[in-house]
Amino acid sequence: MYDLIGKLLIGFVAISVLLSSLALFVSRISLNRHVRLAGMFAWILDLFYLPIKYFFCKLSDPRILDSWMVSLKNIAHYHAFGRTRNRIMLLPHCMRFLDCPAYSSRYGIQCKECGRCIVGQLKRDAQKYGYRFYIITGSSFVKHVLKEKPADGILVVGCNYEINKGMRFLRGKGVIAYGVPLESDGCYNTSISYEKIAGILEEFGPADNSL
Repeated sequence: MYDLIGKLLIGFVAISVLLSSLALFVSRISLNRHVRLAGMFAWILDLFYLPIKYFFCKLSDPRILDSWMVSLKNIAHYHAFGRTRNRIMLLPHCMRFLDCPAYSSRYGIQCKECGRCIVGQLKRDAQKYGYRFYIITGSSFVKHVLKEKPADGILVVGCNYEINKGMRFLRGKGVIAYGVPLESDGCYNTSISYEKIAGILEEFGPADNSL
């Protein structure tokens, strides 16, 4: 009996390692080109996320894992996000100018469109395409936003860790997330190409619930 259990356990571990390795390989390829079965491989990486991340922490950089997973999930979510009707754009507060005059509220940071950074322009663009716009202090704020005003699509700008964390939270909740990683991480003065976000907004087109 114990011998059988041992063999089953070894077999489970071997299959898990094989599937995880294959999913990692595919996610790495997804950085440069489209891959098939992206949703399935993303699910595998979500399932084994903690043990895989442990090895990345020990042997490499866990931010690499998050970047691969965001890339894979973007491919998996691309067409579904394009079909969403009620969209939100989320920006991290670290993109703001150091002397930002915006104030905090229960719905995040309220941009005053002072022109000192690109956030004000992104706010106008988001509203033009029918997105509700929020500047948030962390991925945990997503729960509050969705509780107050439900959505079926979220375009989230942030570091790969926060994007992946949010995507993992939203999995199975009927909300499709598409991530736009920052070009430089940190707690302040982070940056992203305005043209990159503007291009993504144009690519997906306006949401049906124009504000």
